Amino acid sequence: MQQRSLGLTGLQVSRLGLGTMTWGRDTDEHEARDQLVAFVGAGGTLVDTAPVYTEGRSERLLGSLLGDVVRRDEVVLATKGGLEAHRGGVRVSTSRGALLAGLDASLERLGVDHVDLWQVHTWHDGTPLEETLHALDLAVTSGRASYVGVSNYTGWQSAQAATWQRAVPGRVPLASTQVEYSLLHRGIEDEVLPAAQALGLGVLPWSPLARGVLTGKYRTGIPADSRAAVDEYAPYMDPYLDERAAGIVGAVCRAADGLGWSPLQVALVWVRDRPGVTSPIVGARTAAQLRVALDVEGLALPSEIADALDDVSAD
Repeated sequence: MQQRSLGLTGLQVSRLGLGTMTWGRDTDEHEARDQLVAFVGAGGTLVDTAPVYTEGRSERLLGSLLGDVVRRDEVVLATKGGLEAHRGGVRVSTSRGALLAGLDASLERLGVDHVDLWQVHTWHDGTPLEETLHALDLAVTSGRASYVGVSNYTGWQSAQAATWQRAVPGRVPLASTQVEYSLLHRGIEDEVLPAAQALGLGVLPWSPLARGVLTGKYRTGIPADSRAAVDEYAPYMDPYLDERAAGIVGAVCRAADGLGWSPLQVALVWVRDRPGVTSPIVGARTAAQLRVALDVEGLALPSEIADALDDVSAD
């Protein structure tokens, strides 16, 4: 698998990343093991997790596989801070103290002394940005993280954070921003992508398949074993099951038929090769599903099909 530089840093990451949000819940330890083996075997390096994923079980499960299933130095290990499970919900805290305490807890669950990329999971108005960014500086200078980034920041938030880090001597520059991006969610093209390109941030798209909708699995209804059939997840799926989405999915499926690809491959290659994108984060419930995604390495969309998809999915 090709490797790409993360922003303006020297960190090289695979041009597809492995997401682990379902690990420890929908993905058990056996499937997680098979996923990691398949991913690294295909040349993948970037593995992304977070303490809020399955209440820390994702990090713990990933940590149990490092050194046993794959060597620690075979992966670029990324996690986040600022969100944590709390009393059945999610608590946001991007204060310096909370972030650093969370990082220490993540390192313990992962069983490592440092992560390669540590990201602030979300913006929070309740904490001064300078304080949040100082936690990133301390993470790097203390050796607990090699590189730092942000996640789910708007364009102006990304620009403000990146500019602050570059303008003040001694600060650690941001390496990346992780944001939702797919054929069904192109809003980041207005401000986030231009800000990232102007300030040298690598872009790590999450949900590049729009919560699985772009695979075409929902074209004829809601499968009983899908996330849309679960009350907990249905509100997150509904925005991608409307008439506009159906038209875009139809176009993806027609392109797939013409190319002899799967709809998943069409949608994923489109995101992977967008200007400014470093590495889409692909999550899968099973290793079999992940292997389909990994098969895109040698694929490239013909320009006329890419242009047609751009047109049909434009907001």
